[in-house]
Amino acid sequence: MNPTAVTLADIEAARERIASGIVETPCDRSFAFEDLVSAELWMKFENRQRTGSFKDRGALNKILGLSEAERERGIVTASAGNHAQAVAFHANRLGVPAVVVMPESTPLIKVARTRAHGAEVIQKGVTLTESLEEAQRLEAEGRVMVHPYNDTAIIAGQGSVALEILEQVPNVTHVVVPIGGGGLISGIGVVLKALRPEVRLIGVEAARAASAKVSIDAGRVVSIESAETIADGIAVKRIGDLTFPYVRDLVDDIVLVEESEIASAILLLLERERTVVEGAGATPLAALVSGRVEVCEDDVVVPILCGGNIDVSRISRVIDRGLVVDGRIARLKVTVRDRPRTLAGLTRIVGAAGGNVIEIAHLRAFADITVGDVAIVMNVETRGRAHVAEIIRELEDAGHTVVEMV
Repeated sequence: MNPTAVTLADIEAARERIASGIVETPCDRSFAFEDLVSAELWMKFENRQRTGSFKDRGALNKILGLSEAERERGIVTASAGNHAQAVAFHANRLGVPAVVVMPESTPLIKVARTRAHGAEVIQKGVTLTESLEEAQRLEAEGRVMVHPYNDTAIIAGQGSVALEILEQVPNVTHVVVPIGGGGLISGIGVVLKALRPEVRLIGVEAARAASAKVSIDAGRVVSIESAETIADGIAVKRIGDLTFPYVRDLVDDIVLVEESEIASAILLLLERERTVVEGAGATPLAALVSGRVEVCEDDVVVPILCGGNIDVSRISRVIDRGLVVDGRIARLKVTVRDRPRTLAGLTRIVGAAGGNVIEIAHLRAFADITVGDVAIVMNVETRGRAHVAEIIRELEDAGHTVVEMV
C-alpha cells in the first residue's frame, strides 16, 4: 500500500464522524436458508440505510470532511443510482449545494428520487463514463468531486460496515461482499485484515460485469467492454485505480454469479427473508446458494445486502425470471393431434398432476409441425423442478411430445 492508504484509524474516525447521520444496520441470524447453505448465516441489512444502501456511509464521511470553503463551492458527482441519492440526501441535510450528473438512460424514478433529496440533476451522456466526464468538467470549474469509490474518505466511510459486523458477529469466519468500483470491499478489507486477519473476505461480481476479476487476473486495472446486468449497482466497466490495490492485497477470493442466479436470490430474499434487495445486494446470497463460496457447517458467514433500491417494474420481471429459474413457472410446448377435446384432455392431465395452467396458446400457422397436428404452448405453475419433470412425464405417458421452452 502507498503512504496515503486508508488505515484502521481512518475508518474508526469515520465511524464516529458519521454516527449521528447513518443507521447502524442490523446483522441478524438468518434461519431461512438452512436447506441451501450449510454454514451459519447472519445477514447485514445495508438495504435499511437512510437512502437504501451502504452509500450513505461514504458520501456522508466525504461531505463532513469538507472545509467551509469547499462546502460553499458545492459538490458534484456522477451516478445512476445509490451514490446519487446518498450524496443528494446528505448534502441537502447539511446545506451543501450538490449537482448530480446522471446518464440520459437513468430510470425516471431514480432521477425523481435524487431531485427529491434536493440535488440539481443534469442528465448528460449515454453511459456513466460520459456522465463522469461532465462531472469532471464541473469539478474543473470549481466544484468538489465526490467520487463513488475513488476517494479515501469514501473508502473509510464504507469500511465502518466491517466495524459493526465484528461487534455484532464476533465469531464471523467469512464476509461476502459485492464488488462494483471497489470502495465497499476495500474499506471492509482494511478493517478485517487489521483486526481479524483470519476472516476470509470474498468478493462477488456479476459475471457480465467482472471488472475486478479481470483486473486481478491481468495484474493491472483493465476496462471491460460491457457491464449490462440486473445487478446495476455494481455494473462498472472499470474498477477504481485507487481501490484496485486494496482488492488485490486484501480480498481472499472473487467469485462470479450469473444473471439467473441473481434473479433467484432476489426472489429467495423476498420470499424467505421478507426483505427487498436490489440485484447487487443479492449477489452474495447468489454466490452462497450456488456453492461458489465454499463453506461448511462450522463456518459463520455474513453476506452484505448492500442495497434495496430496485424499481418496482424491475421487481416484477425479476420475480417472473426467478420463478422460471426455480421451475415454479414452466413453459411447455406440447404437440398433439388437432382434434376436439384434446385441449381439455391436456389441461386435465396437468391439473391431475398438481399443476396450474396460467396461460395457453395454439400454434398452427407458424409452428414447425406436421399437417394434422397442433402445438399448444402452456405456461404452468408448479412446485419446482421435480414437479415440472413429473408433469412432463405424465403428458408423455399420454402419448404427447413435450418440449420445455426456456
